[in-house]
Amino acid sequence: MLLELREVNKIFGGLHAVKGVSLHVEKGEIFGLIGPNGAGKTTIFNVITGVYHPDGGQVFFSGRDISGLSPARIAEGGIGRTFQNIRLFRSMTAEQNVMVAGHRLHRSGLASAVLRTKSHAEDERRLRERAQELLEALGLGKHATEAASSLPYGSQRRLEIARALMLSPELLLLDEPAAGMNSHEARDLERQIRWLARERGVTVVLVEHNMSVVMSVCDRVHVLDHGETIANGPPAQVKTDPKVLAAYLGQEVDAEKSTSEKSAAEEKAP
Repeated sequence: MLLELREVNKIFGGLHAVKGVSLHVEKGEIFGLIGPNGAGKTTIFNVITGVYHPDGGQVFFSGRDISGLSPARIAEGGIGRTFQNIRLFRSMTAEQNVMVAGHRLHRSGLASAVLRTKSHAEDERRLRERAQELLEALGLGKHATEAASSLPYGSQRRLEIARALMLSPELLLLDEPAAGMNSHEARDLERQIRWLARERGVTVVLVEHNMSVVMSVCDRVHVLDHGETIANGPPAQVKTDPKVLAAYLGQEVDAEKSTSEKSAAEEKAP
């Protein structure tokens, strides 16, 4: 088991945003975390990555309790993430955006950077090569020297993923990566997520509203509503769960049921 949440709670003032959520993610798995707006999905990502400290419960990564550690320590420990709202350095090139995430991979110190020594130049060369490799893998190689702000929205989303991979995380949390993508871009994203998991060995936890993407790539899905777990299991099982349908469709489910019952009654009537 790579990631485990045990009875995690998060409270903001009087709002219980996450209520006793427990889940586990196996190594190499593509795991979906879904639910309506306000269900607590991004809050859970923030708890896992140290942006928020849990108000109860524990978070374990590779068997180690990481509850309450700083975001920097958690990132260094092997967890990368993207954000619901794109956070790129817009005036920097795509390549520079990816390279900046690898600053902790530098072997030389500050003095070497100031003096522009050979060791600093070697660090820069290695970071550039890795950035180029990641950009190519995510279909952004031809945009390496373009400003991040000039890229289409879907490409900016993939650039965030490339940047998150710079430190070679064991676990990657993707927060709505398909937002703003057209159907063709979404299919490309599905292939890239599978490539990350199957070829690169990266475990992926995916928060996503595009159900086509979720049902296509995820091995298991965990569903939240108002901060609580309402279902979990394989995609085929979850998408037909009455609680999940009710959470997403609300009264439409009840209305559909009433119509069905009424039709059945009419058929039985003399």
